[in-house]
Amino acid sequence: MEKQQNVGLIDSVKSSIVRAIEGTGDVTGAIVNAVSKTVAKSVEGLGGIATSLVHSIADVIQGTIQAVMGVGGDLGAAAKGIVVGVLRGAREAGAANRDTIAQTAESVIKTTARMSGDLGAAAKGLVEGAIQGAKELGLDVTEAASAAATGALKAAGDVGSEAGERVRNALTGTIAGVKVVLKEPFSSRAKPRNRTASRRDLAEEQDPS
Repeated sequence: MEKQQNVGLIDSVKSSIVRAIEGTGDVTGAIVNAVSKTVAKSVEGLGGIATSLVHSIADVIQGTIQAVMGVGGDLGAAAKGIVVGVLRGAREAGAANRDTIAQTAESVIKTTARMSGDLGAAAKGLVEGAIQGAKELGLDVTEAASAAATGALKAAGDVGSEAGERVRNALTGTIAGVKVVLKEPFSSRAKPRNRTASRRDLAEEQDPS
């Protein structure tokens, strides 16, 4: 039953976005409206249950990206619209926060990768959406941008090293006037103590005396 509900939500979102895009040609505006309404409705039905909200947002994202790629729309604009829409829709439940931004970014990148979409464009759009949404809701803009970038990078790393590189390159520098701070999900790789130890070990191997 739950799977049928998921498919129903995906198809419903997909249809409404395709109609809106074809009617207005405004990809971002159509997505913001459709996503915010669907997420708000889901929050009402779920009573704001966090885990169920994450699943609902993932379904909304899947339907949205399928719709946009189906009509040849701009994935960057789509990703931007998704984040703004999710934040607006989750506001009433008090879920318009850093965690929701990061989870949304992860879901967008994973869905885009599955559909062989442009990961770099999607990642940049996610950060632009986080910045716009943060300004609307009075959240910390730099933190919001960082959450979107970090979530995108984490998901891309799960997809593969090439995907991770594309996303990292797309998020280097300043986006929409905000310096993007990437918090590497694999920080344990780069601890100074570990690097020093490895050099010492290497020296000992080269000179056993």
